[in-house]
Amino acid sequence: MQPQKPVLDVGQWRGPMGCVQFKKVSNMTSTAQLEANIANAQKSTGPRSQNGKHRTRLNAYRHGLTGQIQLLTADEHEAFDKHCTGIRESLEPVGALELELAQSIAEDHWRLKRARALETGIFALGHQGALGALVTNDRDDPAQLPIDEALSRARTWLAKGENFQLLALYEQRIHRAIGKNMAEFRTLRAERQAARKQALEEAQLLAQLAHSKGEKYNPASDFPPELLQIGSDFSSAGISRLIARNQRLSEARLVGRPILAAATF
Repeated sequence: MQPQKPVLDVGQWRGPMGCVQFKKVSNMTSTAQLEANIANAQKSTGPRSQNGKHRTRLNAYRHGLTGQIQLLTADEHEAFDKHCTGIRESLEPVGALELELAQSIAEDHWRLKRARALETGIFALGHQGALGALVTNDRDDPAQLPIDEALSRARTWLAKGENFQLLALYEQRIHRAIGKNMAEFRTLRAERQAARKQALEEAQLLAQLAHSKGEKYNPASDFPPELLQIGSDFSSAGISRLIARNQRLSEARLVGRPILAAATF
């Protein structure tokens, strides 16, 4: 009888988290035992209802901004998109580079939330005794319950201290990335706003000069298209409104000076 070689059981089974796993059969596994293992492997311990399977199924999504494939459940994908959209809209990026930075900032904030959830999960595993931590037992004395819970958290920390250290390092790196991207984003936005402000001032002066000559003024001949596309202030009506507003402000300042001077005596 020839010695058996290690056999990889191709039967799949679903673990506690619904993930597909494989089973390695030992060298001395008999044919009957192998058949029994295959039969048992076909019994799924994961979700059985259609709603449960839908919640745990990973789907591949191509990100609309980055073009990368992401593996998320349907619920995770919805939450991820809602989270990133909210942060991007609050930052109000303009242009491809600002949009890229805003997306990076949003995704890093998502990673921070995931890291905090991982920390909570580790403590939950310890509380259930999965990490060798103290399991909270039913006691006659209710005052003992918070003591057991505190000891369980402490033993979890001692048992998985290196994991908490890695998690803390992970969070620190994410915080640094967010700070760096926010600083670059603010610099780009400040430069864009300063250029826009200067261009608007120049457009008003050029429009007034053209009006004094009886000519119509078109800002498109003096400013790049990407600058003109930001808002409607560079339109003829927008520039006229700004000129009229500045004139009223100048008149208000002239009127206000004598009143202010009289009030000082």
